[in-house]
Amino acid sequence: MEGTANLVVYPDGEIIRNTHEGVRFVSQNPFSFVVPCMMTLMELQNGLCQSMENGTLMRVSRILYRNPVVVFGGLIQFDTIPITDEASMQNMFQIHRQTYTRHPQIKLYIKFKAVEAVAVQNDIDVNDDIAAVYEGMNSDSEENFEATYETGDEDEDGDVGVEAAAENVVVHPSSSQPMGVPPFMRELDLDAMHAPEFPEYANIGIADPEDGEFRIGMEYSSRKSVVAAIRSFTISRGVDYDVYESEPHTFYTKCKMYGRGCDWLIRASLIRKKGCWEICRYNGRHTCMIGMISQDHSKLDSDTVAEAIRPLVETDPSMKEESYQALPWWLSVMVEKIPGSVVQIETRLLYNGNEEAQGVKILHRVFWSFNPCIRAFRHCKPLVQVDGTHLYGKYKGTLLVAVAQDGNQNIVPIAFALVEGETVDAWHFFLRNLRTYVVRKDGVGMISDRHESIRAAVNRSGGDWQPPRAWWMFCIRHIGSNFLRAFKVPHLQKLVVNIGYSRTVEEYNINYKRLEERGEAYARWCDAIGLRHWVLAFDEGHQWGHMTTNLVECINSVLKGARNLPMLALVRVTYYRLNELFTRKSAETHERKRAGFTYSAFAQQRIEASMQQDGNIVCTALIDEMRCLRCAK
Repeated sequence: MEGTANLVVYPDGEIIRNTHEGVRFVSQNPFSFVVPCMMTLMELQNGLCQSMENGTLMRVSRILYRNPVVVFGGLIQFDTIPITDEASMQNMFQIHRQTYTRHPQIKLYIKFKAVEAVAVQNDIDVNDDIAAVYEGMNSDSEENFEATYETGDEDEDGDVGVEAAAENVVVHPSSSQPMGVPPFMRELDLDAMHAPEFPEYANIGIADPEDGEFRIGMEYSSRKSVVAAIRSFTISRGVDYDVYESEPHTFYTKCKMYGRGCDWLIRASLIRKKGCWEICRYNGRHTCMIGMISQDHSKLDSDTVAEAIRPLVETDPSMKEESYQALPWWLSVMVEKIPGSVVQIETRLLYNGNEEAQGVKILHRVFWSFNPCIRAFRHCKPLVQVDGTHLYGKYKGTLLVAVAQDGNQNIVPIAFALVEGETVDAWHFFLRNLRTYVVRKDGVGMISDRHESIRAAVNRSGGDWQPPRAWWMFCIRHIGSNFLRAFKVPHLQKLVVNIGYSRTVEEYNINYKRLEERGEAYARWCDAIGLRHWVLAFDEGHQWGHMTTNLVECINSVLKGARNLPMLALVRVTYYRLNELFTRKSAETHERKRAGFTYSAFAQQRIEASMQQDGNIVCTALIDEMRCLRCAK
């Protein structure tokens, strides 16, 4: 609602720093309530205390706001802002208004302190004690006020008991008593009261709040926290480092590009006198090109991931999976971010028994291809390899992938789909969109296994994957496996594979005759496949020398770890990894062009090898002709 904010309060909990989101609040008993955005700090403190239904005098000794900050790549990380006065309160609400659409809740870490009242008489009941407390608070006498509360001793947060208690004491169960402030309290230095408890350790574990950079002199409680902070810093900025020294008392790293365009380094050491780790050397910001957006960072190990998700699981062990709902939204944003990318989604109606659930649809299949992949295929061999791999996460299904190969022998993933399984409809959905949006040229070859669903999908394609527009061919390794499964004769499997690798008709006839001599059934089995689907001598060059689906299976193995992820996370993995791939290859290509090369490294090697071979050729026919002419003269 306009003019209000939803607070989520984490009372007397824990602050988890150096997570993938920055800071997290964790509490055993979090609660929430709605407040007006014009409320004062004292009203907030009183409201918080009233929410703690424990029948004791309470005061708020500390309030931290979880503040969203935009970092590299448009990602959001959180730091903390102390709420100490009206200005910081209004700043919190102002930030909330600006970030409401992405973060509709204000999350607060609250530290409470119990306030003990001095007993007046043993025979006075609780209500009389409460009245006496308020009477002391409203008294104009400094002496009476100090007699009501313990003064002079600092609590664990470093706040003086009298000064803090007077601002936010709330008594349960009654909440209608007047909350006056003694006159002498109006002369206190409130800014000094809210200074950090231990100024010399105020920056432990956090980077500079303005730019997120480290600073010389920053202190950390342990070696583990130092390493975690550096790791989180590099992951969030898409950079990486090499460890130059890792000892019990020292941790020293440099940017992977150190000496090649970047001077970033950081060194932290254990300071025994202080009992903490300190940043002793820091060269400042990275000066290398930060062009990659990646969620597949080399420092993103299992411990880092586990530490990031641990607070989520502890807070809500029964976390619901919302990946399906978020996937269409994320894909639409991706298309807007990368114009020319393609997303095709198929949904199904939801039925409750025999009745259709109005306004509810279920995500059934999704096909996507990024614009850089679509454009890259125009410069690749006119050949694609397709394959499917099963998912292992909460929602079972199959990931279908198509890849190509560029002129430098690099594998280029060009399209993906999440489907219910390797069914005829699923393959038809994938191949139709692949042909419509990505593989638009004619004369292309496609290599796959001999899955019957693919065969049926090709037959349903209306000629899109059949000659003369396309040539469909089979992986020779799968043919060999199918032969072995059909006949259980391992010693003939290699001969069948050799038939497929026959480069001339004569070579094919020799190998085929050898197989037929060992059993006519074996030859008839091979005949049923169709020569142009698997024998090099009859493929008209459309296989480009490729006889297997190794390229696409390499991609499946690369994505193996992602196959356990929820739907949205898996799709995002393809985005970030391809972003990294294209960024790296672009840098390599530009560097090669600056070095004066015209062709790719692979093409250059082939050209040089051919020139060397040509240099040894002797044109005997031309020499003989010249001799004849000389003799005729």
